[in-house]
Amino acid sequence: MTTPSIDVLYDTPRAPNPRRVRLFLAEKRLSLPTEVVTIMDGSHFRPEYRDKVGSFHVPALGLSDGTILTETVAICRYIEALHPEPNLMGTDPLEKAVVEMWGRRVEFQLLLPIAQVLRHGNPAMAVLENPQCPEWAEVNRPRVVAALDWLEGILAQTPYIAGQRFTIADITALVAVEFMRAIRQALPETHTATHDWLTRLRAREGYVE
Repeated sequence: MTTPSIDVLYDTPRAPNPRRVRLFLAEKRLSLPTEVVTIMDGSHFRPEYRDKVGSFHVPALGLSDGTILTETVAICRYIEALHPEPNLMGTDPLEKAVVEMWGRRVEFQLLLPIAQVLRHGNPAMAVLENPQCPEWAEVNRPRVVAALDWLEGILAQTPYIAGQRFTIADITALVAVEFMRAIRQALPETHTATHDWLTRLRAREGYVE
């Protein structure tokens, strides 16, 4: 059975999940044909996009057999299968499970609360979140602070999120920490382990905005 090749990546600037895919590709030194979807004008909700992709999700990956993959980790998993080196998702059953575990923890404990603060607390985000609930944004602000403390505790014990080497879990955490600019939340100066980790990641050849 022939494995379908990649035809196009549906991408959008500034949003965190598409950036996770761009960072993943950059680490693998890959460049894909890209079609930009402008989510701030609601393009991803329009029939021409939804009929093509099958949902309103961005990013999406179009394959040569007509399959469309959505969901960030699913896209990265397919890319990893086609281009296994450098490995970013684990090399044996245990490491794969550990990387998946930490990636999900970072996504739910840090990235998601940041997104909720932005999407429900910024009136400009009403195009993405309708109806907005400003009270929900305020509920999530202390969750972001608590998650940053949690992240600092992890990085005080290990050089990378999922252990001794850089993986997709670090990509998710990096995107989350830098996405805090959108909610005007600073990384505390006292979080020295996180700052050191952030400096090392920004120095990587695969670092892209």
